[in-house]
Amino acid sequence: MTEPDFLRATRASYDAIATDYAELFREELAGKPLDRAMFAAFAELVRGSGPVADVGSGPGLVTAHLHGLGLDVFGVDLSPEMVALARRTHPGLRFEEGSMLDLDLPDGALGGLVANYSIIHIPLELLPDVFAEFHRVLAPGAYALVVFQVGDESGRRTEAFGHEISLDFHRRRPDQIAELMTKAGLVMHATLVREPGAGTSEPTQQALLLARKPPA
Repeated sequence: MTEPDFLRATRASYDAIATDYAELFREELAGKPLDRAMFAAFAELVRGSGPVADVGSGPGLVTAHLHGLGLDVFGVDLSPEMVALARRTHPGLRFEEGSMLDLDLPDGALGGLVANYSIIHIPLELLPDVFAEFHRVLAPGAYALVVFQVGDESGRRTEAFGHEISLDFHRRRPDQIAELMTKAGLVMHATLVREPGAGTSEPTQQALLLARKPPA
């Protein structure tokens, strides 16, 4: 199967900016109390139910946070440089290369899954495939938490931190993402839409959607 062009471009872009990106967002969660509250609720719901995947884990910030909440969590990221950086920064945690379109996991392997700002690079026509893959790897009764920027805009970044990149991004409406997750067989459990956080880099509202794969 031929890899889509946007995946190659996304991988190369994050490889180029991995170190600078990690430094910029190193303290990002500190200014997001509502996000931390949702992560805590997610952790309470899935704790002890099996491994949890942080899909699009980047430098491992959220992976480490979830580990601190008592979860058996590992990170998956498209970018080899991000994976290498996360392993150096969090040597006690597991990070793997992979794509959310084709996770290297058996059916029903996960007790939970987090996608924190990682669906923002996926074209709309491929989002059903992403959520179908989430549904496949989740065990019956397991939860998925998806975080993204709210809006209707799409765009492309061609430069960041002095590096030439080609990074597409897409903002989405919460009801649109909820509908796609529902069509993939996930049942919506909670929706949080908040304003941009003070002291963060956010220009728009942010959405956190929590859904569950129905119990067997």
